Amino acid sequence: STVSQLGYMVAACGVGAFAAGVFHLMTHAFFKALLFLGSGSVIHGMSGEQDMRKMGGLRKHMPVTHLTMLIGCLAIAGVPGLAAFFSKDEILWSAFKIGGYGRWVWAMGFATAALTAFYMFRLYYMTFHGEFRGTPEQAHHLHESPKAMTVPLMILAAGSVLAGYLG
Repeated sequence: STVSQLGYMVAACGVGAFAAGVFHLMTHAFFKALLFLGSGSVIHGMSGEQDMRKMGGLRKHMPVTHLTMLIGCLAIAGVPGLAAFFSKDEILWSAFKIGGYGRWVWAMGFATAALTAFYMFRLYYMTFHGEFRGTPEQAHHLHESPKAMTVPLMILAAGSVLAGYLG
């Protein structure tokens, strides 16, 4: 996922949209930090488990983590109104409008956006929806992370929504 987002930044530079590349670097900082810290919150709430195949149904046990991770997934997917929509859109438009090879860059960027949305929502649904797939011992210890972990998630979620408007 990080390499994919770096690809957007490099593509922006490749079509001469340096400001758009730096703008995506800035918006990316919010939603990627949110997703990394949100993953840590899930691992904490699952008592160290990192295998998504052993998760599921965590939204009722971890409501703050669930909501902030949803915002992070929506943001990285480029949903209109959230941070990455603005920066990815600027990169894609910059590539498209130059024509020639820029149209190929646009097409690859568009396809990458679709793949990003797919794998982020796969992560989201496997973790927070469906039935819990862990052990009974894990189910017994499921809990929301403490405020020391959830407050930064909330701040980064706000940035994942609002940072795009700075551009």
